[in-house]
Amino acid sequence: MSLGGELSERALVLAPSGRDAAVAAAILKEGGMIAVACDTLDDLLNRMAEGAGLAVVVAEALSDTDLTALSGWIENQPTWSDFPFLVLNRRGGSVERNPAARRLSATLGNVSFLERPFHPTTLVSAVDTALRGRKRQYEARARIAEIQRAEALLERRVIERTAQLEAANEALAEQIKERERAETALRQAQRLEAVGQLTSGIAHDFNNLLTVVIGNVDQLRKRETDPKVLRRLDMMREASQRGARLTAQMLAFSRRQKLEPRAVDLNDTVRGMGDMLQSAIGGSVQIEPPQLASDLWPAMIDPTQIELVILNLAINARDAMEVGGALTIRTENAPADAAGRPQELAAGDYVVVSVSDNGSGMTDEVLARAFEPFFTTKDVGKGSGLGLSQVFGLAKQSGGGVSIDTEVGRGTTIRIFLPRAAHAPVCEAETGGDALAARDAGLVVLVVDDDEAVRHVTAGLLADLGYQVVEADSGVAALDALDRHDRIDAMVLDFAMPGMNGGELARTLRIRRPAAPILFATGYADAEALVDVGEEMIVRKPFTQAELANKLSRTLAAA
Repeated sequence: MSLGGELSERALVLAPSGRDAAVAAAILKEGGMIAVACDTLDDLLNRMAEGAGLAVVVAEALSDTDLTALSGWIENQPTWSDFPFLVLNRRGGSVERNPAARRLSATLGNVSFLERPFHPTTLVSAVDTALRGRKRQYEARARIAEIQRAEALLERRVIERTAQLEAANEALAEQIKERERAETALRQAQRLEAVGQLTSGIAHDFNNLLTVVIGNVDQLRKRETDPKVLRRLDMMREASQRGARLTAQMLAFSRRQKLEPRAVDLNDTVRGMGDMLQSAIGGSVQIEPPQLASDLWPAMIDPTQIELVILNLAINARDAMEVGGALTIRTENAPADAAGRPQELAAGDYVVVSVSDNGSGMTDEVLARAFEPFFTTKDVGKGSGLGLSQVFGLAKQSGGGVSIDTEVGRGTTIRIFLPRAAHAPVCEAETGGDALAARDAGLVVLVVDDDEAVRHVTAGLLADLGYQVVEADSGVAALDALDRHDRIDAMVLDFAMPGMNGGELARTLRIRRPAAPILFATGYADAEALVDVGEEMIVRKPFTQAELANKLSRTLAAA
């Protein structure tokens, strides 16, 4: 396995039949990547042994083929390595519907699937994402090697020091143990960071795809009168919205979701999660009617995140019970003088949502480590060990805490304490109705997005609202558009773009067109990058036409 250089960053392409390999390699080279076409599976294995960033393989090259050698190579990778594969499937070849794809997924491990035909930009983006993950693995390898060298040096010094100072042996041994614990924690943190980077990148790309789907569904619905077709469009829209909630879970996992705390009625939250919980839990356990406090105070929390917390706890509770177990969700008020609150909570009133099960319970040893990242009692492959650590992290970040009451053989109750909100929840206006028309039919909007499909959909939604639209696929193209058009009344910018990103472009545009307001349309995961941008200046992907129209209308009105 290569130690570095170009070999470690190249993309190997295996497509033995036709010109697929040459075409794919040419696309990647045009994208500035090093691409090498392989003739056979043996050729691919040899080049992987020399060094590579990833392998792009057509599914046909691996079907009805002996994968023993490839599987052995994957299993014998160093601990730092998780070699990525990108499998090019024919349409309809997803893992859910294709046994062969499931077989490849089990064999290859770190594998992504891309259906053909695809846009060249999609291939370049998928390969770039995989290469970034591979580079993280190389960084982890360097860190591990550095740690190993440090450990070797430390051990030599310990031996020398022990020989000189036998009397200090016990104290020195304790220091070594402490260092080992710190190094273990460091490796866990590095692993979480690498996984988070990959996850947030995938969520960003998925948000772009959902924007295209939802935008086109909105446009088709306006022109369709057949009830059957409208029902299918509604099903597509609902599926896309479920996908949007999935990306929210992915961003929460990677710790890159920007929290938006506001006053929330937890009773309404629990009631609204009934169908979602039943779908996620299945029929193996009974979900009891929720026990909701009639006089519940409003809680200050991000509404999306508290749904994910409740869902996470419910799934953990299900896994802790045998078939026929019972799960109960409760809400209650916790005044400042209430008993049973976590000791670390600051003084004040809190609102509690709890999830209880009558499962196996936790031993003292498990309870002591329940909030540790990557700690799990589930079988290998059935849990990441991140569930309760994420619950704890969100509660702490929101100014609250978590308590666990458990008894072996009787069950567990996990209580989430959230700060009491100073005001009642504000009912937001529905955004799923008719979109607002343009305030002035002559308004000109500049749309900047490097994703062609997203850009065209956004431009189409705005044109349908009565705006005149100017499109640009990059920051440089946007500046050129300003030179060609005397009038630009507003700008809709993607944030995460190669070269000049949305934030950098916005600073330049404000200098050249200070009167034109800017609205960021983004699926970007990094909350820190948007910390200085007001929420009124952001419409988050995937968005509907109504959401885009309302945000842009408010942005123009405030200008």
